[in-house]
Amino acid sequence: MDITVTPTKLDGVVLIDTDFFRDERGFFIEVWHAERYREHGLPDAFVQDNHSRSAKKVLRGLHYQDMTAPMGKLVRCTAGAILDVAVDLRVGSPTFGQWVGAELTADSMRQIWVPDGFGHGFVTLSESAEVQYKCTGLYTPPSEETVAWNDPVPNSANYPLSSNRVPVPS
Repeated sequence: MDITVTPTKLDGVVLIDTDFFRDERGFFIEVWHAERYREHGLPDAFVQDNHSRSAKKVLRGLHYQDMTAPMGKLVRCTAGAILDVAVDLRVGSPTFGQWVGAELTADSMRQIWVPDGFGHGFVTLSESAEVQYKCTGLYTPPSEETVAWNDPVPNSANYPLSSNRVPVPS
C-alpha cells in the first residue's frame, strides 16, 4: 500500500496518508511499513508503542523529551477525532515556537510524524478518542518536559476551545 507524505511548515513534521482497503466487512491498512517509510526519509526503528484513550475536551501535552533522551512519535487516531499539534522547540531553529496542527480521525487514518526536538499534544474533538503512537526512544521520566497548553511560546496554538470550554489538561 502506497503512502503520501505531505510536508508541513515545520521542517521534519509531516502528514502521512496511507492507501487502505475498506468495504462492508471492514478495512485493512498497513499502518507502518519499514521500507516505504525509509524511502520517504522517515524512521524505520521504533522501540515503544503507546496507546491512550481520552474523553471529550481532554488536552494531552504539550509533552517532549529533552535531547538526553530524544523521542520522535508517529501518531494516529484509532477511534474518534483529535486536533494533533506539534511545536518546534529546537533552540536556534528559524521556526522555534511555531506550531502546526492537523485533525486526525479514525476514518481518515491519517498520521503525523513528530520528530525529536518538538513538543507534541492533542485535544479530543469527539466524545472520546483513542490515540496510538510509535516512539523512536524509550519513555525516560527525568528527560520529560511539558509546555502548558496556554503558554505564549507556541504562538498561542489555536485549540478549538471557546472561552467557556476550558480544556481538561493531562
